[in-house]
Amino acid sequence: MAVATQSLEELCINSIRFLAIDAIEKAKSGHPGLPMGAAPMGFVLWDKFMRFNPKNPKWFNRDRFVLSAGHGCMLQYALLYLTGYDSVSIEEIKQFRQWGSRTPGHPENFETSGVEVTTGPLGQGIANGVGLAVAEAHLAARFNKPDLTLVDHYTYVIVGDGCNMEGVSGEAASIAGHWGLGKLIVFYDDNHISIDGSTDVAFTEDVSKRYEAYGWHVLHVENGNTDLDAIAQAIESAKAVTDKPTMIKVTTTIGYGSPNKANTAGIHGAALGGDEIKLTRENLGWSCEPFKVPDDALSHMRKAIERGASYEAEWEATWAQYKTKYPEDAAEFERMISGKLPEGWDKVLPTYTAEDKALATRKHSETCLNKLAPVLPELIGGSADLTHSNLTEIKGFGDFQKGQYQNRNIHFGVREHGMGAICNGIALHGSGLIPYGATFLIFTDYMRAAIRLSALSQAGSIWVMTHDSIGQGEDGPTHQPIETIASLRAIPNLTVIRPADGTECSGAYKVAIEFANQARPTLMALSRQNLPNYSTTSIEGVAKGAYSVVDCEGTPDLILIGTGSELSLCVKAAETLASEGKIRVVSMPSWELFEEQDTAYRESVLPKAVTKRLSVEAGTSFGWAKYVGTEGDCVSIDRFGASAPGSVCMEKFGFTVDNVVAKAKALLG
Repeated sequence: MAVATQSLEELCINSIRFLAIDAIEKAKSGHPGLPMGAAPMGFVLWDKFMRFNPKNPKWFNRDRFVLSAGHGCMLQYALLYLTGYDSVSIEEIKQFRQWGSRTPGHPENFETSGVEVTTGPLGQGIANGVGLAVAEAHLAARFNKPDLTLVDHYTYVIVGDGCNMEGVSGEAASIAGHWGLGKLIVFYDDNHISIDGSTDVAFTEDVSKRYEAYGWHVLHVENGNTDLDAIAQAIESAKAVTDKPTMIKVTTTIGYGSPNKANTAGIHGAALGGDEIKLTRENLGWSCEPFKVPDDALSHMRKAIERGASYEAEWEATWAQYKTKYPEDAAEFERMISGKLPEGWDKVLPTYTAEDKALATRKHSETCLNKLAPVLPELIGGSADLTHSNLTEIKGFGDFQKGQYQNRNIHFGVREHGMGAICNGIALHGSGLIPYGATFLIFTDYMRAAIRLSALSQAGSIWVMTHDSIGQGEDGPTHQPIETIASLRAIPNLTVIRPADGTECSGAYKVAIEFANQARPTLMALSRQNLPNYSTTSIEGVAKGAYSVVDCEGTPDLILIGTGSELSLCVKAAETLASEGKIRVVSMPSWELFEEQDTAYRESVLPKAVTKRLSVEAGTSFGWAKYVGTEGDCVSIDRFGASAPGSVCMEKFGFTVDNVVAKAKALLG
């Protein structure tokens, strides 16, 4: 494993580069340019500054690292292997991008220990990083004492030009600057190349000035290829500024070391090829066989194991003192980071009867949040500038602002996409915090990538979406979701719940809180208009996804299936239809929860023998064929809405008792 004379640091940096080169060449797939160019900053950060324990990747007070430019994931996998993480062996490096490996094509937190968040869609990672920094700031403000610092870690992020082009990064960076998150340090890999070639074709703004305008501390390392001292000095300067996040622009050469492909788009997203690898080895003085790391380099990088054990032991000593001096706070902190919910927390959720006042489910949601907040200190969140429409304020717990990080109401501003990705970062921090983010249901289109990633990355975020149908009224078709619910139901691992009344809203929150601690996101679709309560709805029924709220003796002749606000139409129609036959009304707040029930239960609710079924939902009919079958029908809306009072919209589009009755009679006919 002889190499040309190189300093130990050069050996380590070139080890990162060639692990990336070799893995991508073997896979014939990947992005070698970023790891080759960013290897120096990665080395300096992981070797000289980051506090982590490779043998305990979940140690609480570790620094968090996010590779927002996730296509360059071989940089992270190389660092994980070199520093001694068990999750990434040299065999895993050799299996890069292959079936079943722990080295997938973009970093996946659920697949690879040491990866904090799932990145790949550009810009998501920096926004997740903001969420991680929010969690650190919040917990530090709540639990640190003048004599004992329990929570004290940094969030480091590497972004590329693509991340800075995506709008979500701007949303997240803007709010991070407003909040003054001093423990967030972002490295901008300024290499001037994207897939289309030089960034000059589309991206010529002054990124540094933009971040300065956001309220960030901005630094520039002009030679990120070889000036390791400058990189280290920039990190020291960043850590010295405690009232602002820092962006360090590090100018690098993409594919550094490749004689013919460096600084070209050709090395951005394709293997170098055998001939160019040979030239690159010669250029960088590297004579090791593929996947071989010089002993000196590996020995040096593996010192991270000893350092990590020392860091954790030091923190454990602090934790021991903390438990002795502040036992109540320690118990709460320990419960939260263990992911355990308080005993009997769900007992505060209210139930209702038919005699209770009709209210919008968004109003019931507000009640649930304010009942839960005092007993669930881990609950934190807010709205994208719609607090008083979404009704998401938890009263008495203050606003999360710069210098007031202990508070729990987050004002995200009109930044749906950023809000979603920040919530995911909070959820994935590992502290047991349960974040919620709210907006109008239609604007999930602005945050779909974040919602999808919450499901993919197993982030227990709670999405509180109001104004869930044409019933929201006068704002018209731009604000009236039609296809939205169906599209959200299509996302794997996302539980969508459309509660019909106050009790079902409580049931939705019970599911959402429990799922948050099981790494499952939940989306609630809530009404603007008032809805009656029912004595037959139940919290337990919601957990099963569908259940009978009006039943008959024996096998029904017809089953009416209602969701959300339309359940009331089904219940009233059943009264009218009583003389026409035996009618069952099923409330179906969640397709996903229903599908998780066993076959016997599903058959008990929707017997196969009953083929006459009518679904009623103020949204597209798409997908309902699964439940109404070929002999059933839907009361639905398969066109855009209209601007009019909500009640008028509902009537004009056929969401009336008379229309439900007419369609039911046609089926019975």
